Amino acid sequence: MSRLTQPLPVSCYKTQGGGFNFGSPAQTFSIAPMLCKTDGDDNDVITDVISSPEIEESKPSFTVSATAKLKQREVEWTEEKRKSLMKTVSSYRPSCEEATPARVLLLGPVSSGKSSFISSVQSVFHGRVTNWAMVGSSSASFTKKLQSFNIRGQKGEDPTALVLCDVMGLRDGEGSGMTLHDILSVIKGHVPEGHKFSPDQPVRSETLGYVKKPSLKDKIHCVAFVVDATKILTYPKGLSTTFQQLREHISDLGVHQVALLTHIDKICSDTAKDITKVYESHIIQDTMDKAAALLGMSTSYIVPVKNYSSELDLDVNTDVLLLSAVDHILQYADLYFQDNPSQNIYKMSL
Repeated sequence: MSRLTQPLPVSCYKTQGGGFNFGSPAQTFSIAPMLCKTDGDDNDVITDVISSPEIEESKPSFTVSATAKLKQREVEWTEEKRKSLMKTVSSYRPSCEEATPARVLLLGPVSSGKSSFISSVQSVFHGRVTNWAMVGSSSASFTKKLQSFNIRGQKGEDPTALVLCDVMGLRDGEGSGMTLHDILSVIKGHVPEGHKFSPDQPVRSETLGYVKKPSLKDKIHCVAFVVDATKILTYPKGLSTTFQQLREHISDLGVHQVALLTHIDKICSDTAKDITKVYESHIIQDTMDKAAALLGMSTSYIVPVKNYSSELDLDVNTDVLLLSAVDHILQYADLYFQDNPSQNIYKMSL
């Protein structure tokens, strides 16, 4: 895969202006007001102009073209498809000598839906709605420490080879949220499970439980950014810079990234009534374009999801959308091992 030729220093922390201070002016991004269209013909084109710096990206062959219509993401909304996706995810196994699951780190602003996504995915495999990862509702990050959740099936079933990792949310401003240094330490595998993060106490070699020589099972193999569809236009400008800088450093580590767009049912009434309309909604398509600009990545990397929140029972269509997102994530996690053959390769069991 491609590598950034001039990596920036990692010993840096967030500034009051947003993003991280690298000794250069912070970049800002101009995002035009959202145009919400719920109908139209196949020739409709969203013409909003978005200004952002380009980041060199490596696109796997299975990704959808960035200019493709969302309706081309065909999904079978059936119980058979749900079972097929569950089998695909459940059968994902490493073929390397060091038996280890794929570790996926979820990164996003406070209340973006990271913990809810973990609980929702676990609910699908558990067979009922559960609050596996504790979810908060305030403006402060509920998650304070590194927590890893091995997605497990119902009682008596073997766990999948997928681990979703949750950390403190990203926030703009001095002394709040995760620092770039700590995020990269997690990805490199230096941070012990359960470590409580503090902006005033960055992860160091002296940190209790610090992993000096991380193995494959300690590292992060894919990063999934999580953003709230209802807040795309209200996120502070500095957050866009933060995402850009994060992506540059994470890419330099050889770790692929995808993105989850949550709360899509709250921005489109048709989708709220029928989740199968998700890829027919111009509102959601436009919001995905805005999320792509915020993150500095192609729309093809972004997957819309609906987390379980107030529901008491599972829904087949919601499960299909969630499982499709997990399958998408696993394909990118698999690329980590393809790009690093010396660390062995994961293969999908289909």
